[in-house]
Amino acid sequence: MPRNKDYYEILGIPRSASEEEIKKAYRKLAFQHHPDHNKSDEAGDKFKEINEAYEVLCNAEKRAQYDRYGRVLGSDWSGFDEFTFGGLGDIFEAFFGGATTTARRRAPRKGNDLRTSLDLSFKEAVFGTEKEIDIWRVENCQVCHGIGSEPGTNPQKCPSCNGNGQVRRVQQSIFGRFTHTATCSQCHGEGSLITQPCHKCKGNGRQKVKRKLTVTVPAGIDENYQMRLSGEGDAGIYGGSTGDLYINFSIATHKLFQRRGYDISYELPINFAQAALGDEIEVPTIDDSTTTLKVPAGTQEGKILRIKGKGVPRLDGKGRGDQLVSIRVATPQSLNEKQRKLFEELAKTLPKLESHQKSDHD
Repeated sequence: MPRNKDYYEILGIPRSASEEEIKKAYRKLAFQHHPDHNKSDEAGDKFKEINEAYEVLCNAEKRAQYDRYGRVLGSDWSGFDEFTFGGLGDIFEAFFGGATTTARRRAPRKGNDLRTSLDLSFKEAVFGTEKEIDIWRVENCQVCHGIGSEPGTNPQKCPSCNGNGQVRRVQQSIFGRFTHTATCSQCHGEGSLITQPCHKCKGNGRQKVKRKLTVTVPAGIDENYQMRLSGEGDAGIYGGSTGDLYINFSIATHKLFQRRGYDISYELPINFAQAALGDEIEVPTIDDSTTTLKVPAGTQEGKILRIKGKGVPRLDGKGRGDQLVSIRVATPQSLNEKQRKLFEELAKTLPKLESHQKSDHD
């Protein structure tokens, strides 16, 4: 980077900026442009500029030289041409909770997937709906942005592992000396210690929050359907992606209708006369309307009649199933005198039905 670059402009601060303002600006920009979070092609160069500007302006002596001469006497920034993020470890680890050498070893991990259930009425499952649900999930702290340190303060390099996140132990045995590398027990592999924890998350960097989500339920789902809301689970770790939210559904029964795949079944009671002579009957549908159903003469108990296109909408959007009307011929439990006489007269004209079953002696 050219030496005449304006460090104040890089950090977006005035020349009169205080030490606290410099730290705050650096924290924001470094997190924004660090290649672990920013995958753009220019992120690496921008991150180098930010760190170079901070290293000068955070040091009172270097800042004074820069303000007077426009550069730091005796410094040579050519090393940035051979830039590696490990070379900026001391700066970055002071703000983001661990040495960069340790960070490189930690692979980003996707956040946990979450699961919840949603109750629907029969009609909501058939025609779809919008529902609001409340979920608890883990997110990066909004105050410290997942760093864990109180804004304006710096995590300190762990004295036990010198910021590496690991310690080496030499053990003597009858076979000789062995060197064992283990996660630092003081910083738990972070490489730094938070001396002033964030007041919001208590130094954890993450917090459990309650969120209200609007769920668009598609028409035609059943209890075997599982919805996935991408990115609505727990926040990822070390820059990993956010987990997903899976929703299972519980669907209430209906007093008139039952689900048969994409068809809807309905039981229609008719009397003997309607079954024998036929009839046209108004039948309710799931659309809150009725349709005229023609019952053919001579319809038997259990006959299935079909009303086209009055079933469940298909999930692929290609039409609807049918309404299946099951006929139930109702036998009257009591007759008045006139009805009895009519049935008696009718019975005299009808042929008697004989059983086709034979006894064991035939």
